[in-house]
Amino acid sequence: MLRRELLLPDPAATEQLGAALARLMRTRSGGLVALRGDLGAGKTSLARACLRHLGVTGAIKSPSYTLVEPYAIQGINVLHMDLYRLTEPEELYGLGVFDEAPPLAWWLVEWPENAGALLPPASLQIDLSHQLSGRLATLQAVDAEFLLTD
Repeated sequence: MLRRELLLPDPAATEQLGAALARLMRTRSGGLVALRGDLGAGKTSLARACLRHLGVTGAIKSPSYTLVEPYAIQGINVLHMDLYRLTEPEELYGLGVFDEAPPLAWWLVEWPENAGALLPPASLQIDLSHQLSGRLATLQAVDAEFLLTD
């Protein structure tokens, strides 16, 4: 597993990481991006930045209560999921997400650990944590392309 750490000292740095993720998503038909971290670590902010750079206009809702917010953006299908409120992994089946599973769509998944072993393997895992000087993003992927080095 390849690994890269990025310091995100301010919201602009999170926005830049979201832009890099959006650029990557335009090059492939789909995959799973696992967004991990404590409450307030920046998972939703990163997902919103990515969606904005993919071309979503208007309000980008947090899927905290709906669990899934789908987007069709210029031929790219994205399911933004927040699985924090999932009480059992099997509830994932009732959300209908497997009809648009990777590699047919992109899944941006917050709290992927709540789905147990039901999620497909992550193309990219981003762990976000608080640091004194902002946030730290730890990227892990099998393919170097997913480390967003451009």
